[in-house]
Amino acid sequence: MIVVADTSPINYLIQIDSDHVLPALYGRVLVPSAVVGELRHPRSVAAVRAWLTRMPSWLEVREVAEAADARLTRLDAGERQAIQLAKQEHADLVLMDEKLGVRLAREEGLAVTGTLGVLVQAANRGLIDIERVLTALRATDFRCSPSVLQEARRSVKSST
Repeated sequence: MIVVADTSPINYLIQIDSDHVLPALYGRVLVPSAVVGELRHPRSVAAVRAWLTRMPSWLEVREVAEAADARLTRLDAGERQAIQLAKQEHADLVLMDEKLGVRLAREEGLAVTGTLGVLVQAANRGLIDIERVLTALRATDFRCSPSVLQEARRSVKSST
């Protein structure tokens, strides 16, 4: 399975100590170099910048020659390059949270899930406790409505 990630899902999974689910779910994850640049930004959370100093072997950084695509100009570099890398690699899945980026990726025929989708999949595979990670996620600057969080909870199969 070829999976390409934008900055946001990796950022939040690191912050809630759940980045281990990525190789467990997908084996390897491709990211464009712009994503690494965004994760390294001085305003990034210190834990995220520290994580990059010991970048895991399952994370593959790829250079992306940005094609002139006027539809993608409203996106930041990480989102733009993630969509282009996903198209270039014929990715099976793109990990992205930003609404416009998700919409444009889907219009390009790409399958997309976000941070919550990854967490639900991981919880359904028994890799994480959904309540613990959602509590941790709420302590970050991750934004979504309470109803979306409730839907994520409902999407996790009951273990009873």
